[in-house]
Amino acid sequence: MKLNNILAAVLLVTSLNIFAADSKTEIATFAGGCFWCMEPPFDKLDGVISTTSGYTGGHQANPTYKQVSAGTTGHTEAIQIEYDPAKVSYEDLLAVFWKNIDPTTANSQFCDHGSQYRSGIFYHNDAQKSAAEESRNTLNKTKSFEGPVVTEITAASIFYPAEEYHQDYYQKNPLRYKYYRYACGRDQRLEKLWGASTAH
Repeated sequence: MKLNNILAAVLLVTSLNIFAADSKTEIATFAGGCFWCMEPPFDKLDGVISTTSGYTGGHQANPTYKQVSAGTTGHTEAIQIEYDPAKVSYEDLLAVFWKNIDPTTANSQFCDHGSQYRSGIFYHNDAQKSAAEESRNTLNKTKSFEGPVVTEITAASIFYPAEEYHQDYYQKNPLRYKYYRYACGRDQRLEKLWGASTAH
């Protein structure tokens, strides 16, 4: 019985440690046009646990891709990132975010037009809000391109995960993904804005 009690205690401590580790993760939510294209740069980061494509910032419950893409729900395509702040900071995520969007266009990104493709930072707490506003202010002061930064910074609201076929689309359909990205002129515009070293 004593051995069983010891084993039970070890299992309990182990499960509590796992729970504690999980509870230390945080969430970031960004919108940068087509959500297929926003997953890869964050998936590459050490400390990012998962990325989920979805919809946020709208007024209709449980929207579908068809409804959001029609521009009638108020949502924008977005990604939600679960990350370990001990390995990657929110400021690091912001730096990657800016380098993967065109912050000078309102209600559009690259070849996609409409409020459903607007860029945005959706903060989950005051610290994220302050960091986002500071990063935008810094960008406005240091940017080498013309035009004001119009990316919105707003409080996070309900995030609805997109349909399963949208998740990790770049991995499931690499050829279609690469063709869309090229045809949309995304990388060409990013290079013009941020330089040839921009990671995609």
